[in-house]
Order: sequence, then structure tokens, then C-alpha cells
Amino acid sequence: MTSTPHPNTPRWLLEVTAAAAPAGPAAFEEQRQLLRSVTAFHPASRTWGTYIGALDVRALTVLQLLYGAAQRFGTEIRIQVIAAPATWNGPCFTEAGELAALAAAEADHGRQLGQLPVS
Repeated sequence: MTSTPHPNTPRWLLEVTAAAAPAGPAAFEEQRQLLRSVTAFHPASRTWGTYIGALDVRALTVLQLLYGAAQRFGTEIRIQVIAAPATWNGPCFTEAGELAALAAAEADHGRQLGQLPVS
């Protein structure tokens, strides 16, 4: 479930990054052209990135293009759950949905048994 949360409601995003596969200039440009419509490119690290805050058509398009890049070029794709930055104005996952519960558990994965979550 996604929603526009109340100020004190935990908000989660999927942070998606793609690291360019080692390639010559022509293949790198093909990767760039494929991914540029759905992610932002960071030249210094040669990575692309975007946030997903709702499982909608846009999210499926992003994931499909990233899957295509991984299959075609060997682009390394990573998805991790992060707390939404205070400046994030888009949709986000909240604690009300099953995916958000998974996101919260993943975000809290490194916590020791019995250790209280950091708020």
C-alpha cells in the first residue's frame, strides 16, 4: 500500500542503482541510452539511480528496463530499502502494507536481537 503519509508515519522507498558494466564506448553509450529515460546518471561513479515509492506502471517500467540492461550488458542492479528523505515529495511505502513491513524489516536487518530500533 502506498499513500501520502502523516508527518510521523515511517516512510520507505526502494532505492534502485545500476552500475555500468565494463564496456567499450559504444556499448556504454547503449547502456546509457537504455537507462536514461528511467534513471538519473551519475558520471563520477558511472552509476544510474532512482527511487520507487509505489508499485505502479512507472516502477514496472524501471524494473523491466534495468532487467534488460542486466541481461544484455551485465549491468549490476541493486535494490535496497531506505527511509524516505525529508525532501521526498513522491509516493512512498508506509507501515500499512505488506511490502512496507518487509521494507521495515530489511531496513532493520543489522539490528542485534533485543536491541531497540533507532528512531
